[in-house]
Amino acid sequence: MKLKSILFAGCAFVAATSNAQTYTIDPDHTYPSFEADHMGISIWRGKFTKTSGTITLDRAARSGTMDITIDTNSIEFGHAKMNEHARGKEFFNTEKFPTATYHGTAIKFDGDTPVAVEGNLTMLGVTRPVALKINKFKCLMHPFYHREVCGADASAEFKRTDFGMDYGVPKFAAPEVRLQIQVEALNMQQPIPGQPAQ
Repeated sequence: MKLKSILFAGCAFVAATSNAQTYTIDPDHTYPSFEADHMGISIWRGKFTKTSGTITLDRAARSGTMDITIDTNSIEFGHAKMNEHARGKEFFNTEKFPTATYHGTAIKFDGDTPVAVEGNLTMLGVTRPVALKINKFKCLMHPFYHREVCGADASAEFKRTDFGMDYGVPKFAAPEVRLQIQVEALNMQQPIPGQPAQ
């Protein structure tokens, strides 16, 4: 009984001191974009228009995690033939791999501000570590949703060949890819003023 009491007290203490909040990605304001070399003469830029996921932050403990899913069929270059080619087997092979995912295992803080994420990107069935740099982070009360919203601008670099996407390398393109990610996420745990908590 004594051991059970100690365990129960420990669990209660953890629950009482946890300040973790879960934020749901706002798909209308979240667009991962990327830059990639084209024959050494220009930089092609594209984005994904469908993203979902959650971010968990405990700002008191300066920790957090994230799970993001990208619909690879939503790739958009502003060029129909390039979109079609990118969805094919030589690039994202969306018929076999309709999503890419990012699991952030640890959000790093500088004081009270998140500045980096350690995690793993899974693409074409291959998982590799990819670190994100958080260039800007801010939270406020959303004027329309009446919930806390947090937004960030993040970036990362990796080689697409590490995931088996080697079409055109090295003859027509360099393997390096730069990610630029704009993200906004809403605190859906937070009650709307005048309404009961969900």
